[in-house]
Amino acid sequence: MAGIAPKRSVASAARGQRFAVIAARFNEPISKKLLDGALTALGKHGVTGDAVEVHWVPGSFELPQAAMVLARSGRFAAVVCVGVVIKGATPHFDYVCSVAATGISRVALDTGIPVTFGVITALTEEQAWERAGGAVGNRGEEAALAALEMAGWLRARRRGRSRR
Repeated sequence: MAGIAPKRSVASAARGQRFAVIAARFNEPISKKLLDGALTALGKHGVTGDAVEVHWVPGSFELPQAAMVLARSGRFAAVVCVGVVIKGATPHFDYVCSVAATGISRVALDTGIPVTFGVITALTEEQAWERAGGAVGNRGEEAALAALEMAGWLRARRRGRSRR
């Protein structure tokens, strides 16, 4: 789906909770923009200082393993994964994208901790930049907002409250 993700209310989700952001170092200049977007979104909702941890891994392939370790630690309300995979001339792109998406989803399902997908899977470097704060938004920001919303949703469920 192209375009900027719809905004939802996440105002109370961050209160008293900790969040982790994992960034893939491959295509680091673009990943840094995704990380900045995620940190800005978290900061706007009061997640700053010791309430947020940043971890770097070599590439998007490694995101699921790092997410599993952090999610299982019990220290975080949610984990945000950001990275960039740009298609080249070989099928490598397909394998890395598949492993990243499936693995990140599996971590969330296996641990019950929200783990969000802020990984750009682009056909060109230009497309990647457009999704890292350009005309199509910032996938890191969107992943952080999704993490905040899901953390709030789960917190409400655990407290027995029903919310939309």
